[in-house]
Amino acid sequence: MESLTSESLRGNWATLLLTTDKDGTIDFSRLADEIDVLIGSGADGIYSNGTACEFYSQSMDEFIRTSEILASRCGRAGTPFQIGVSHPCAQESLARLRAVRDLKPGAVQVILPDWFPVNDEAAVTFMKTMAEEAGGIPLVLYNPPHAKRVLEPKGWQMLKAQVPELIGVKVFDRNCSAEWYAEMRANSEGISVFVPGHHLATGIRNGAKGAYSNVACINPSAAQKWSDTMSYDMESALELEGRIQRFMKECIDPFIAAGYPNHACDRFMALVGGWADVGGKMRWPYSSIPEDNVARVRARGHDIIPEFI
Repeated sequence: MESLTSESLRGNWATLLLTTDKDGTIDFSRLADEIDVLIGSGADGIYSNGTACEFYSQSMDEFIRTSEILASRCGRAGTPFQIGVSHPCAQESLARLRAVRDLKPGAVQVILPDWFPVNDEAAVTFMKTMAEEAGGIPLVLYNPPHAKRVLEPKGWQMLKAQVPELIGVKVFDRNCSAEWYAEMRANSEGISVFVPGHHLATGIRNGAKGAYSNVACINPSAAQKWSDTMSYDMESALELEGRIQRFMKECIDPFIAAGYPNHACDRFMALVGGWADVGGKMRWPYSSIPEDNVARVRARGHDIIPEFI
């Protein structure tokens, strides 16, 4: 596909969740079916091998097969796609990039080396090498709050000045902080800023470009419809955002407080939405949210956000 730019990288991007059996084996047939549903949702784009796809757990063979299925399905449909080549080990991330660059994604997502926090010099060195090896494919930096080195907006511009191939960042907006958005607007030249999915309307109103969306895990078609609404009825989009955040606080945050990882919540929300057979089991060693919670949360979600459930 045509490479993305900081201008064309925008909107609601749906995440690919790993489709696993109870023993953790990936079911690639179900994975292909999931991709077809995401394409049918009309999502602005699809990305693979983010946290919800449990990128850190995949063997190289699994990673390549997942990437090839995504590229094939999206290529036939004309749907923009990105491949996450992230890995906690920088050498493995580089190997993943080399393995999939011929699939020609619109961009590749990367994380900074994750065992020990990198300083500016190491971050630039890493990003420069990834850009050189990408062969013209642009880079998107995945930099969530649990990264070992969380960059502030000035840090994005530091990287952009030395690595022009960087076109976007996925970041946390400090819970819709007005101060953070002011910093973001002052430091986002040439960078498409993506915020959390359940903050998308606030983000778009304040200058962000899109979201790699956790909300799409609930219902990708509803998430895309909500995103589209922001271009012509922002007040309605903000009202729905308030209810989405209420659903998250009431129905999802308690699982995080109980110690379940964020990506277990992404998988659980897909079960609640019921739009794809992703399975409820996280890969070892992470804990899965018990499926007997689905009916209760689905019923409450239908009360709060009937557009999604």
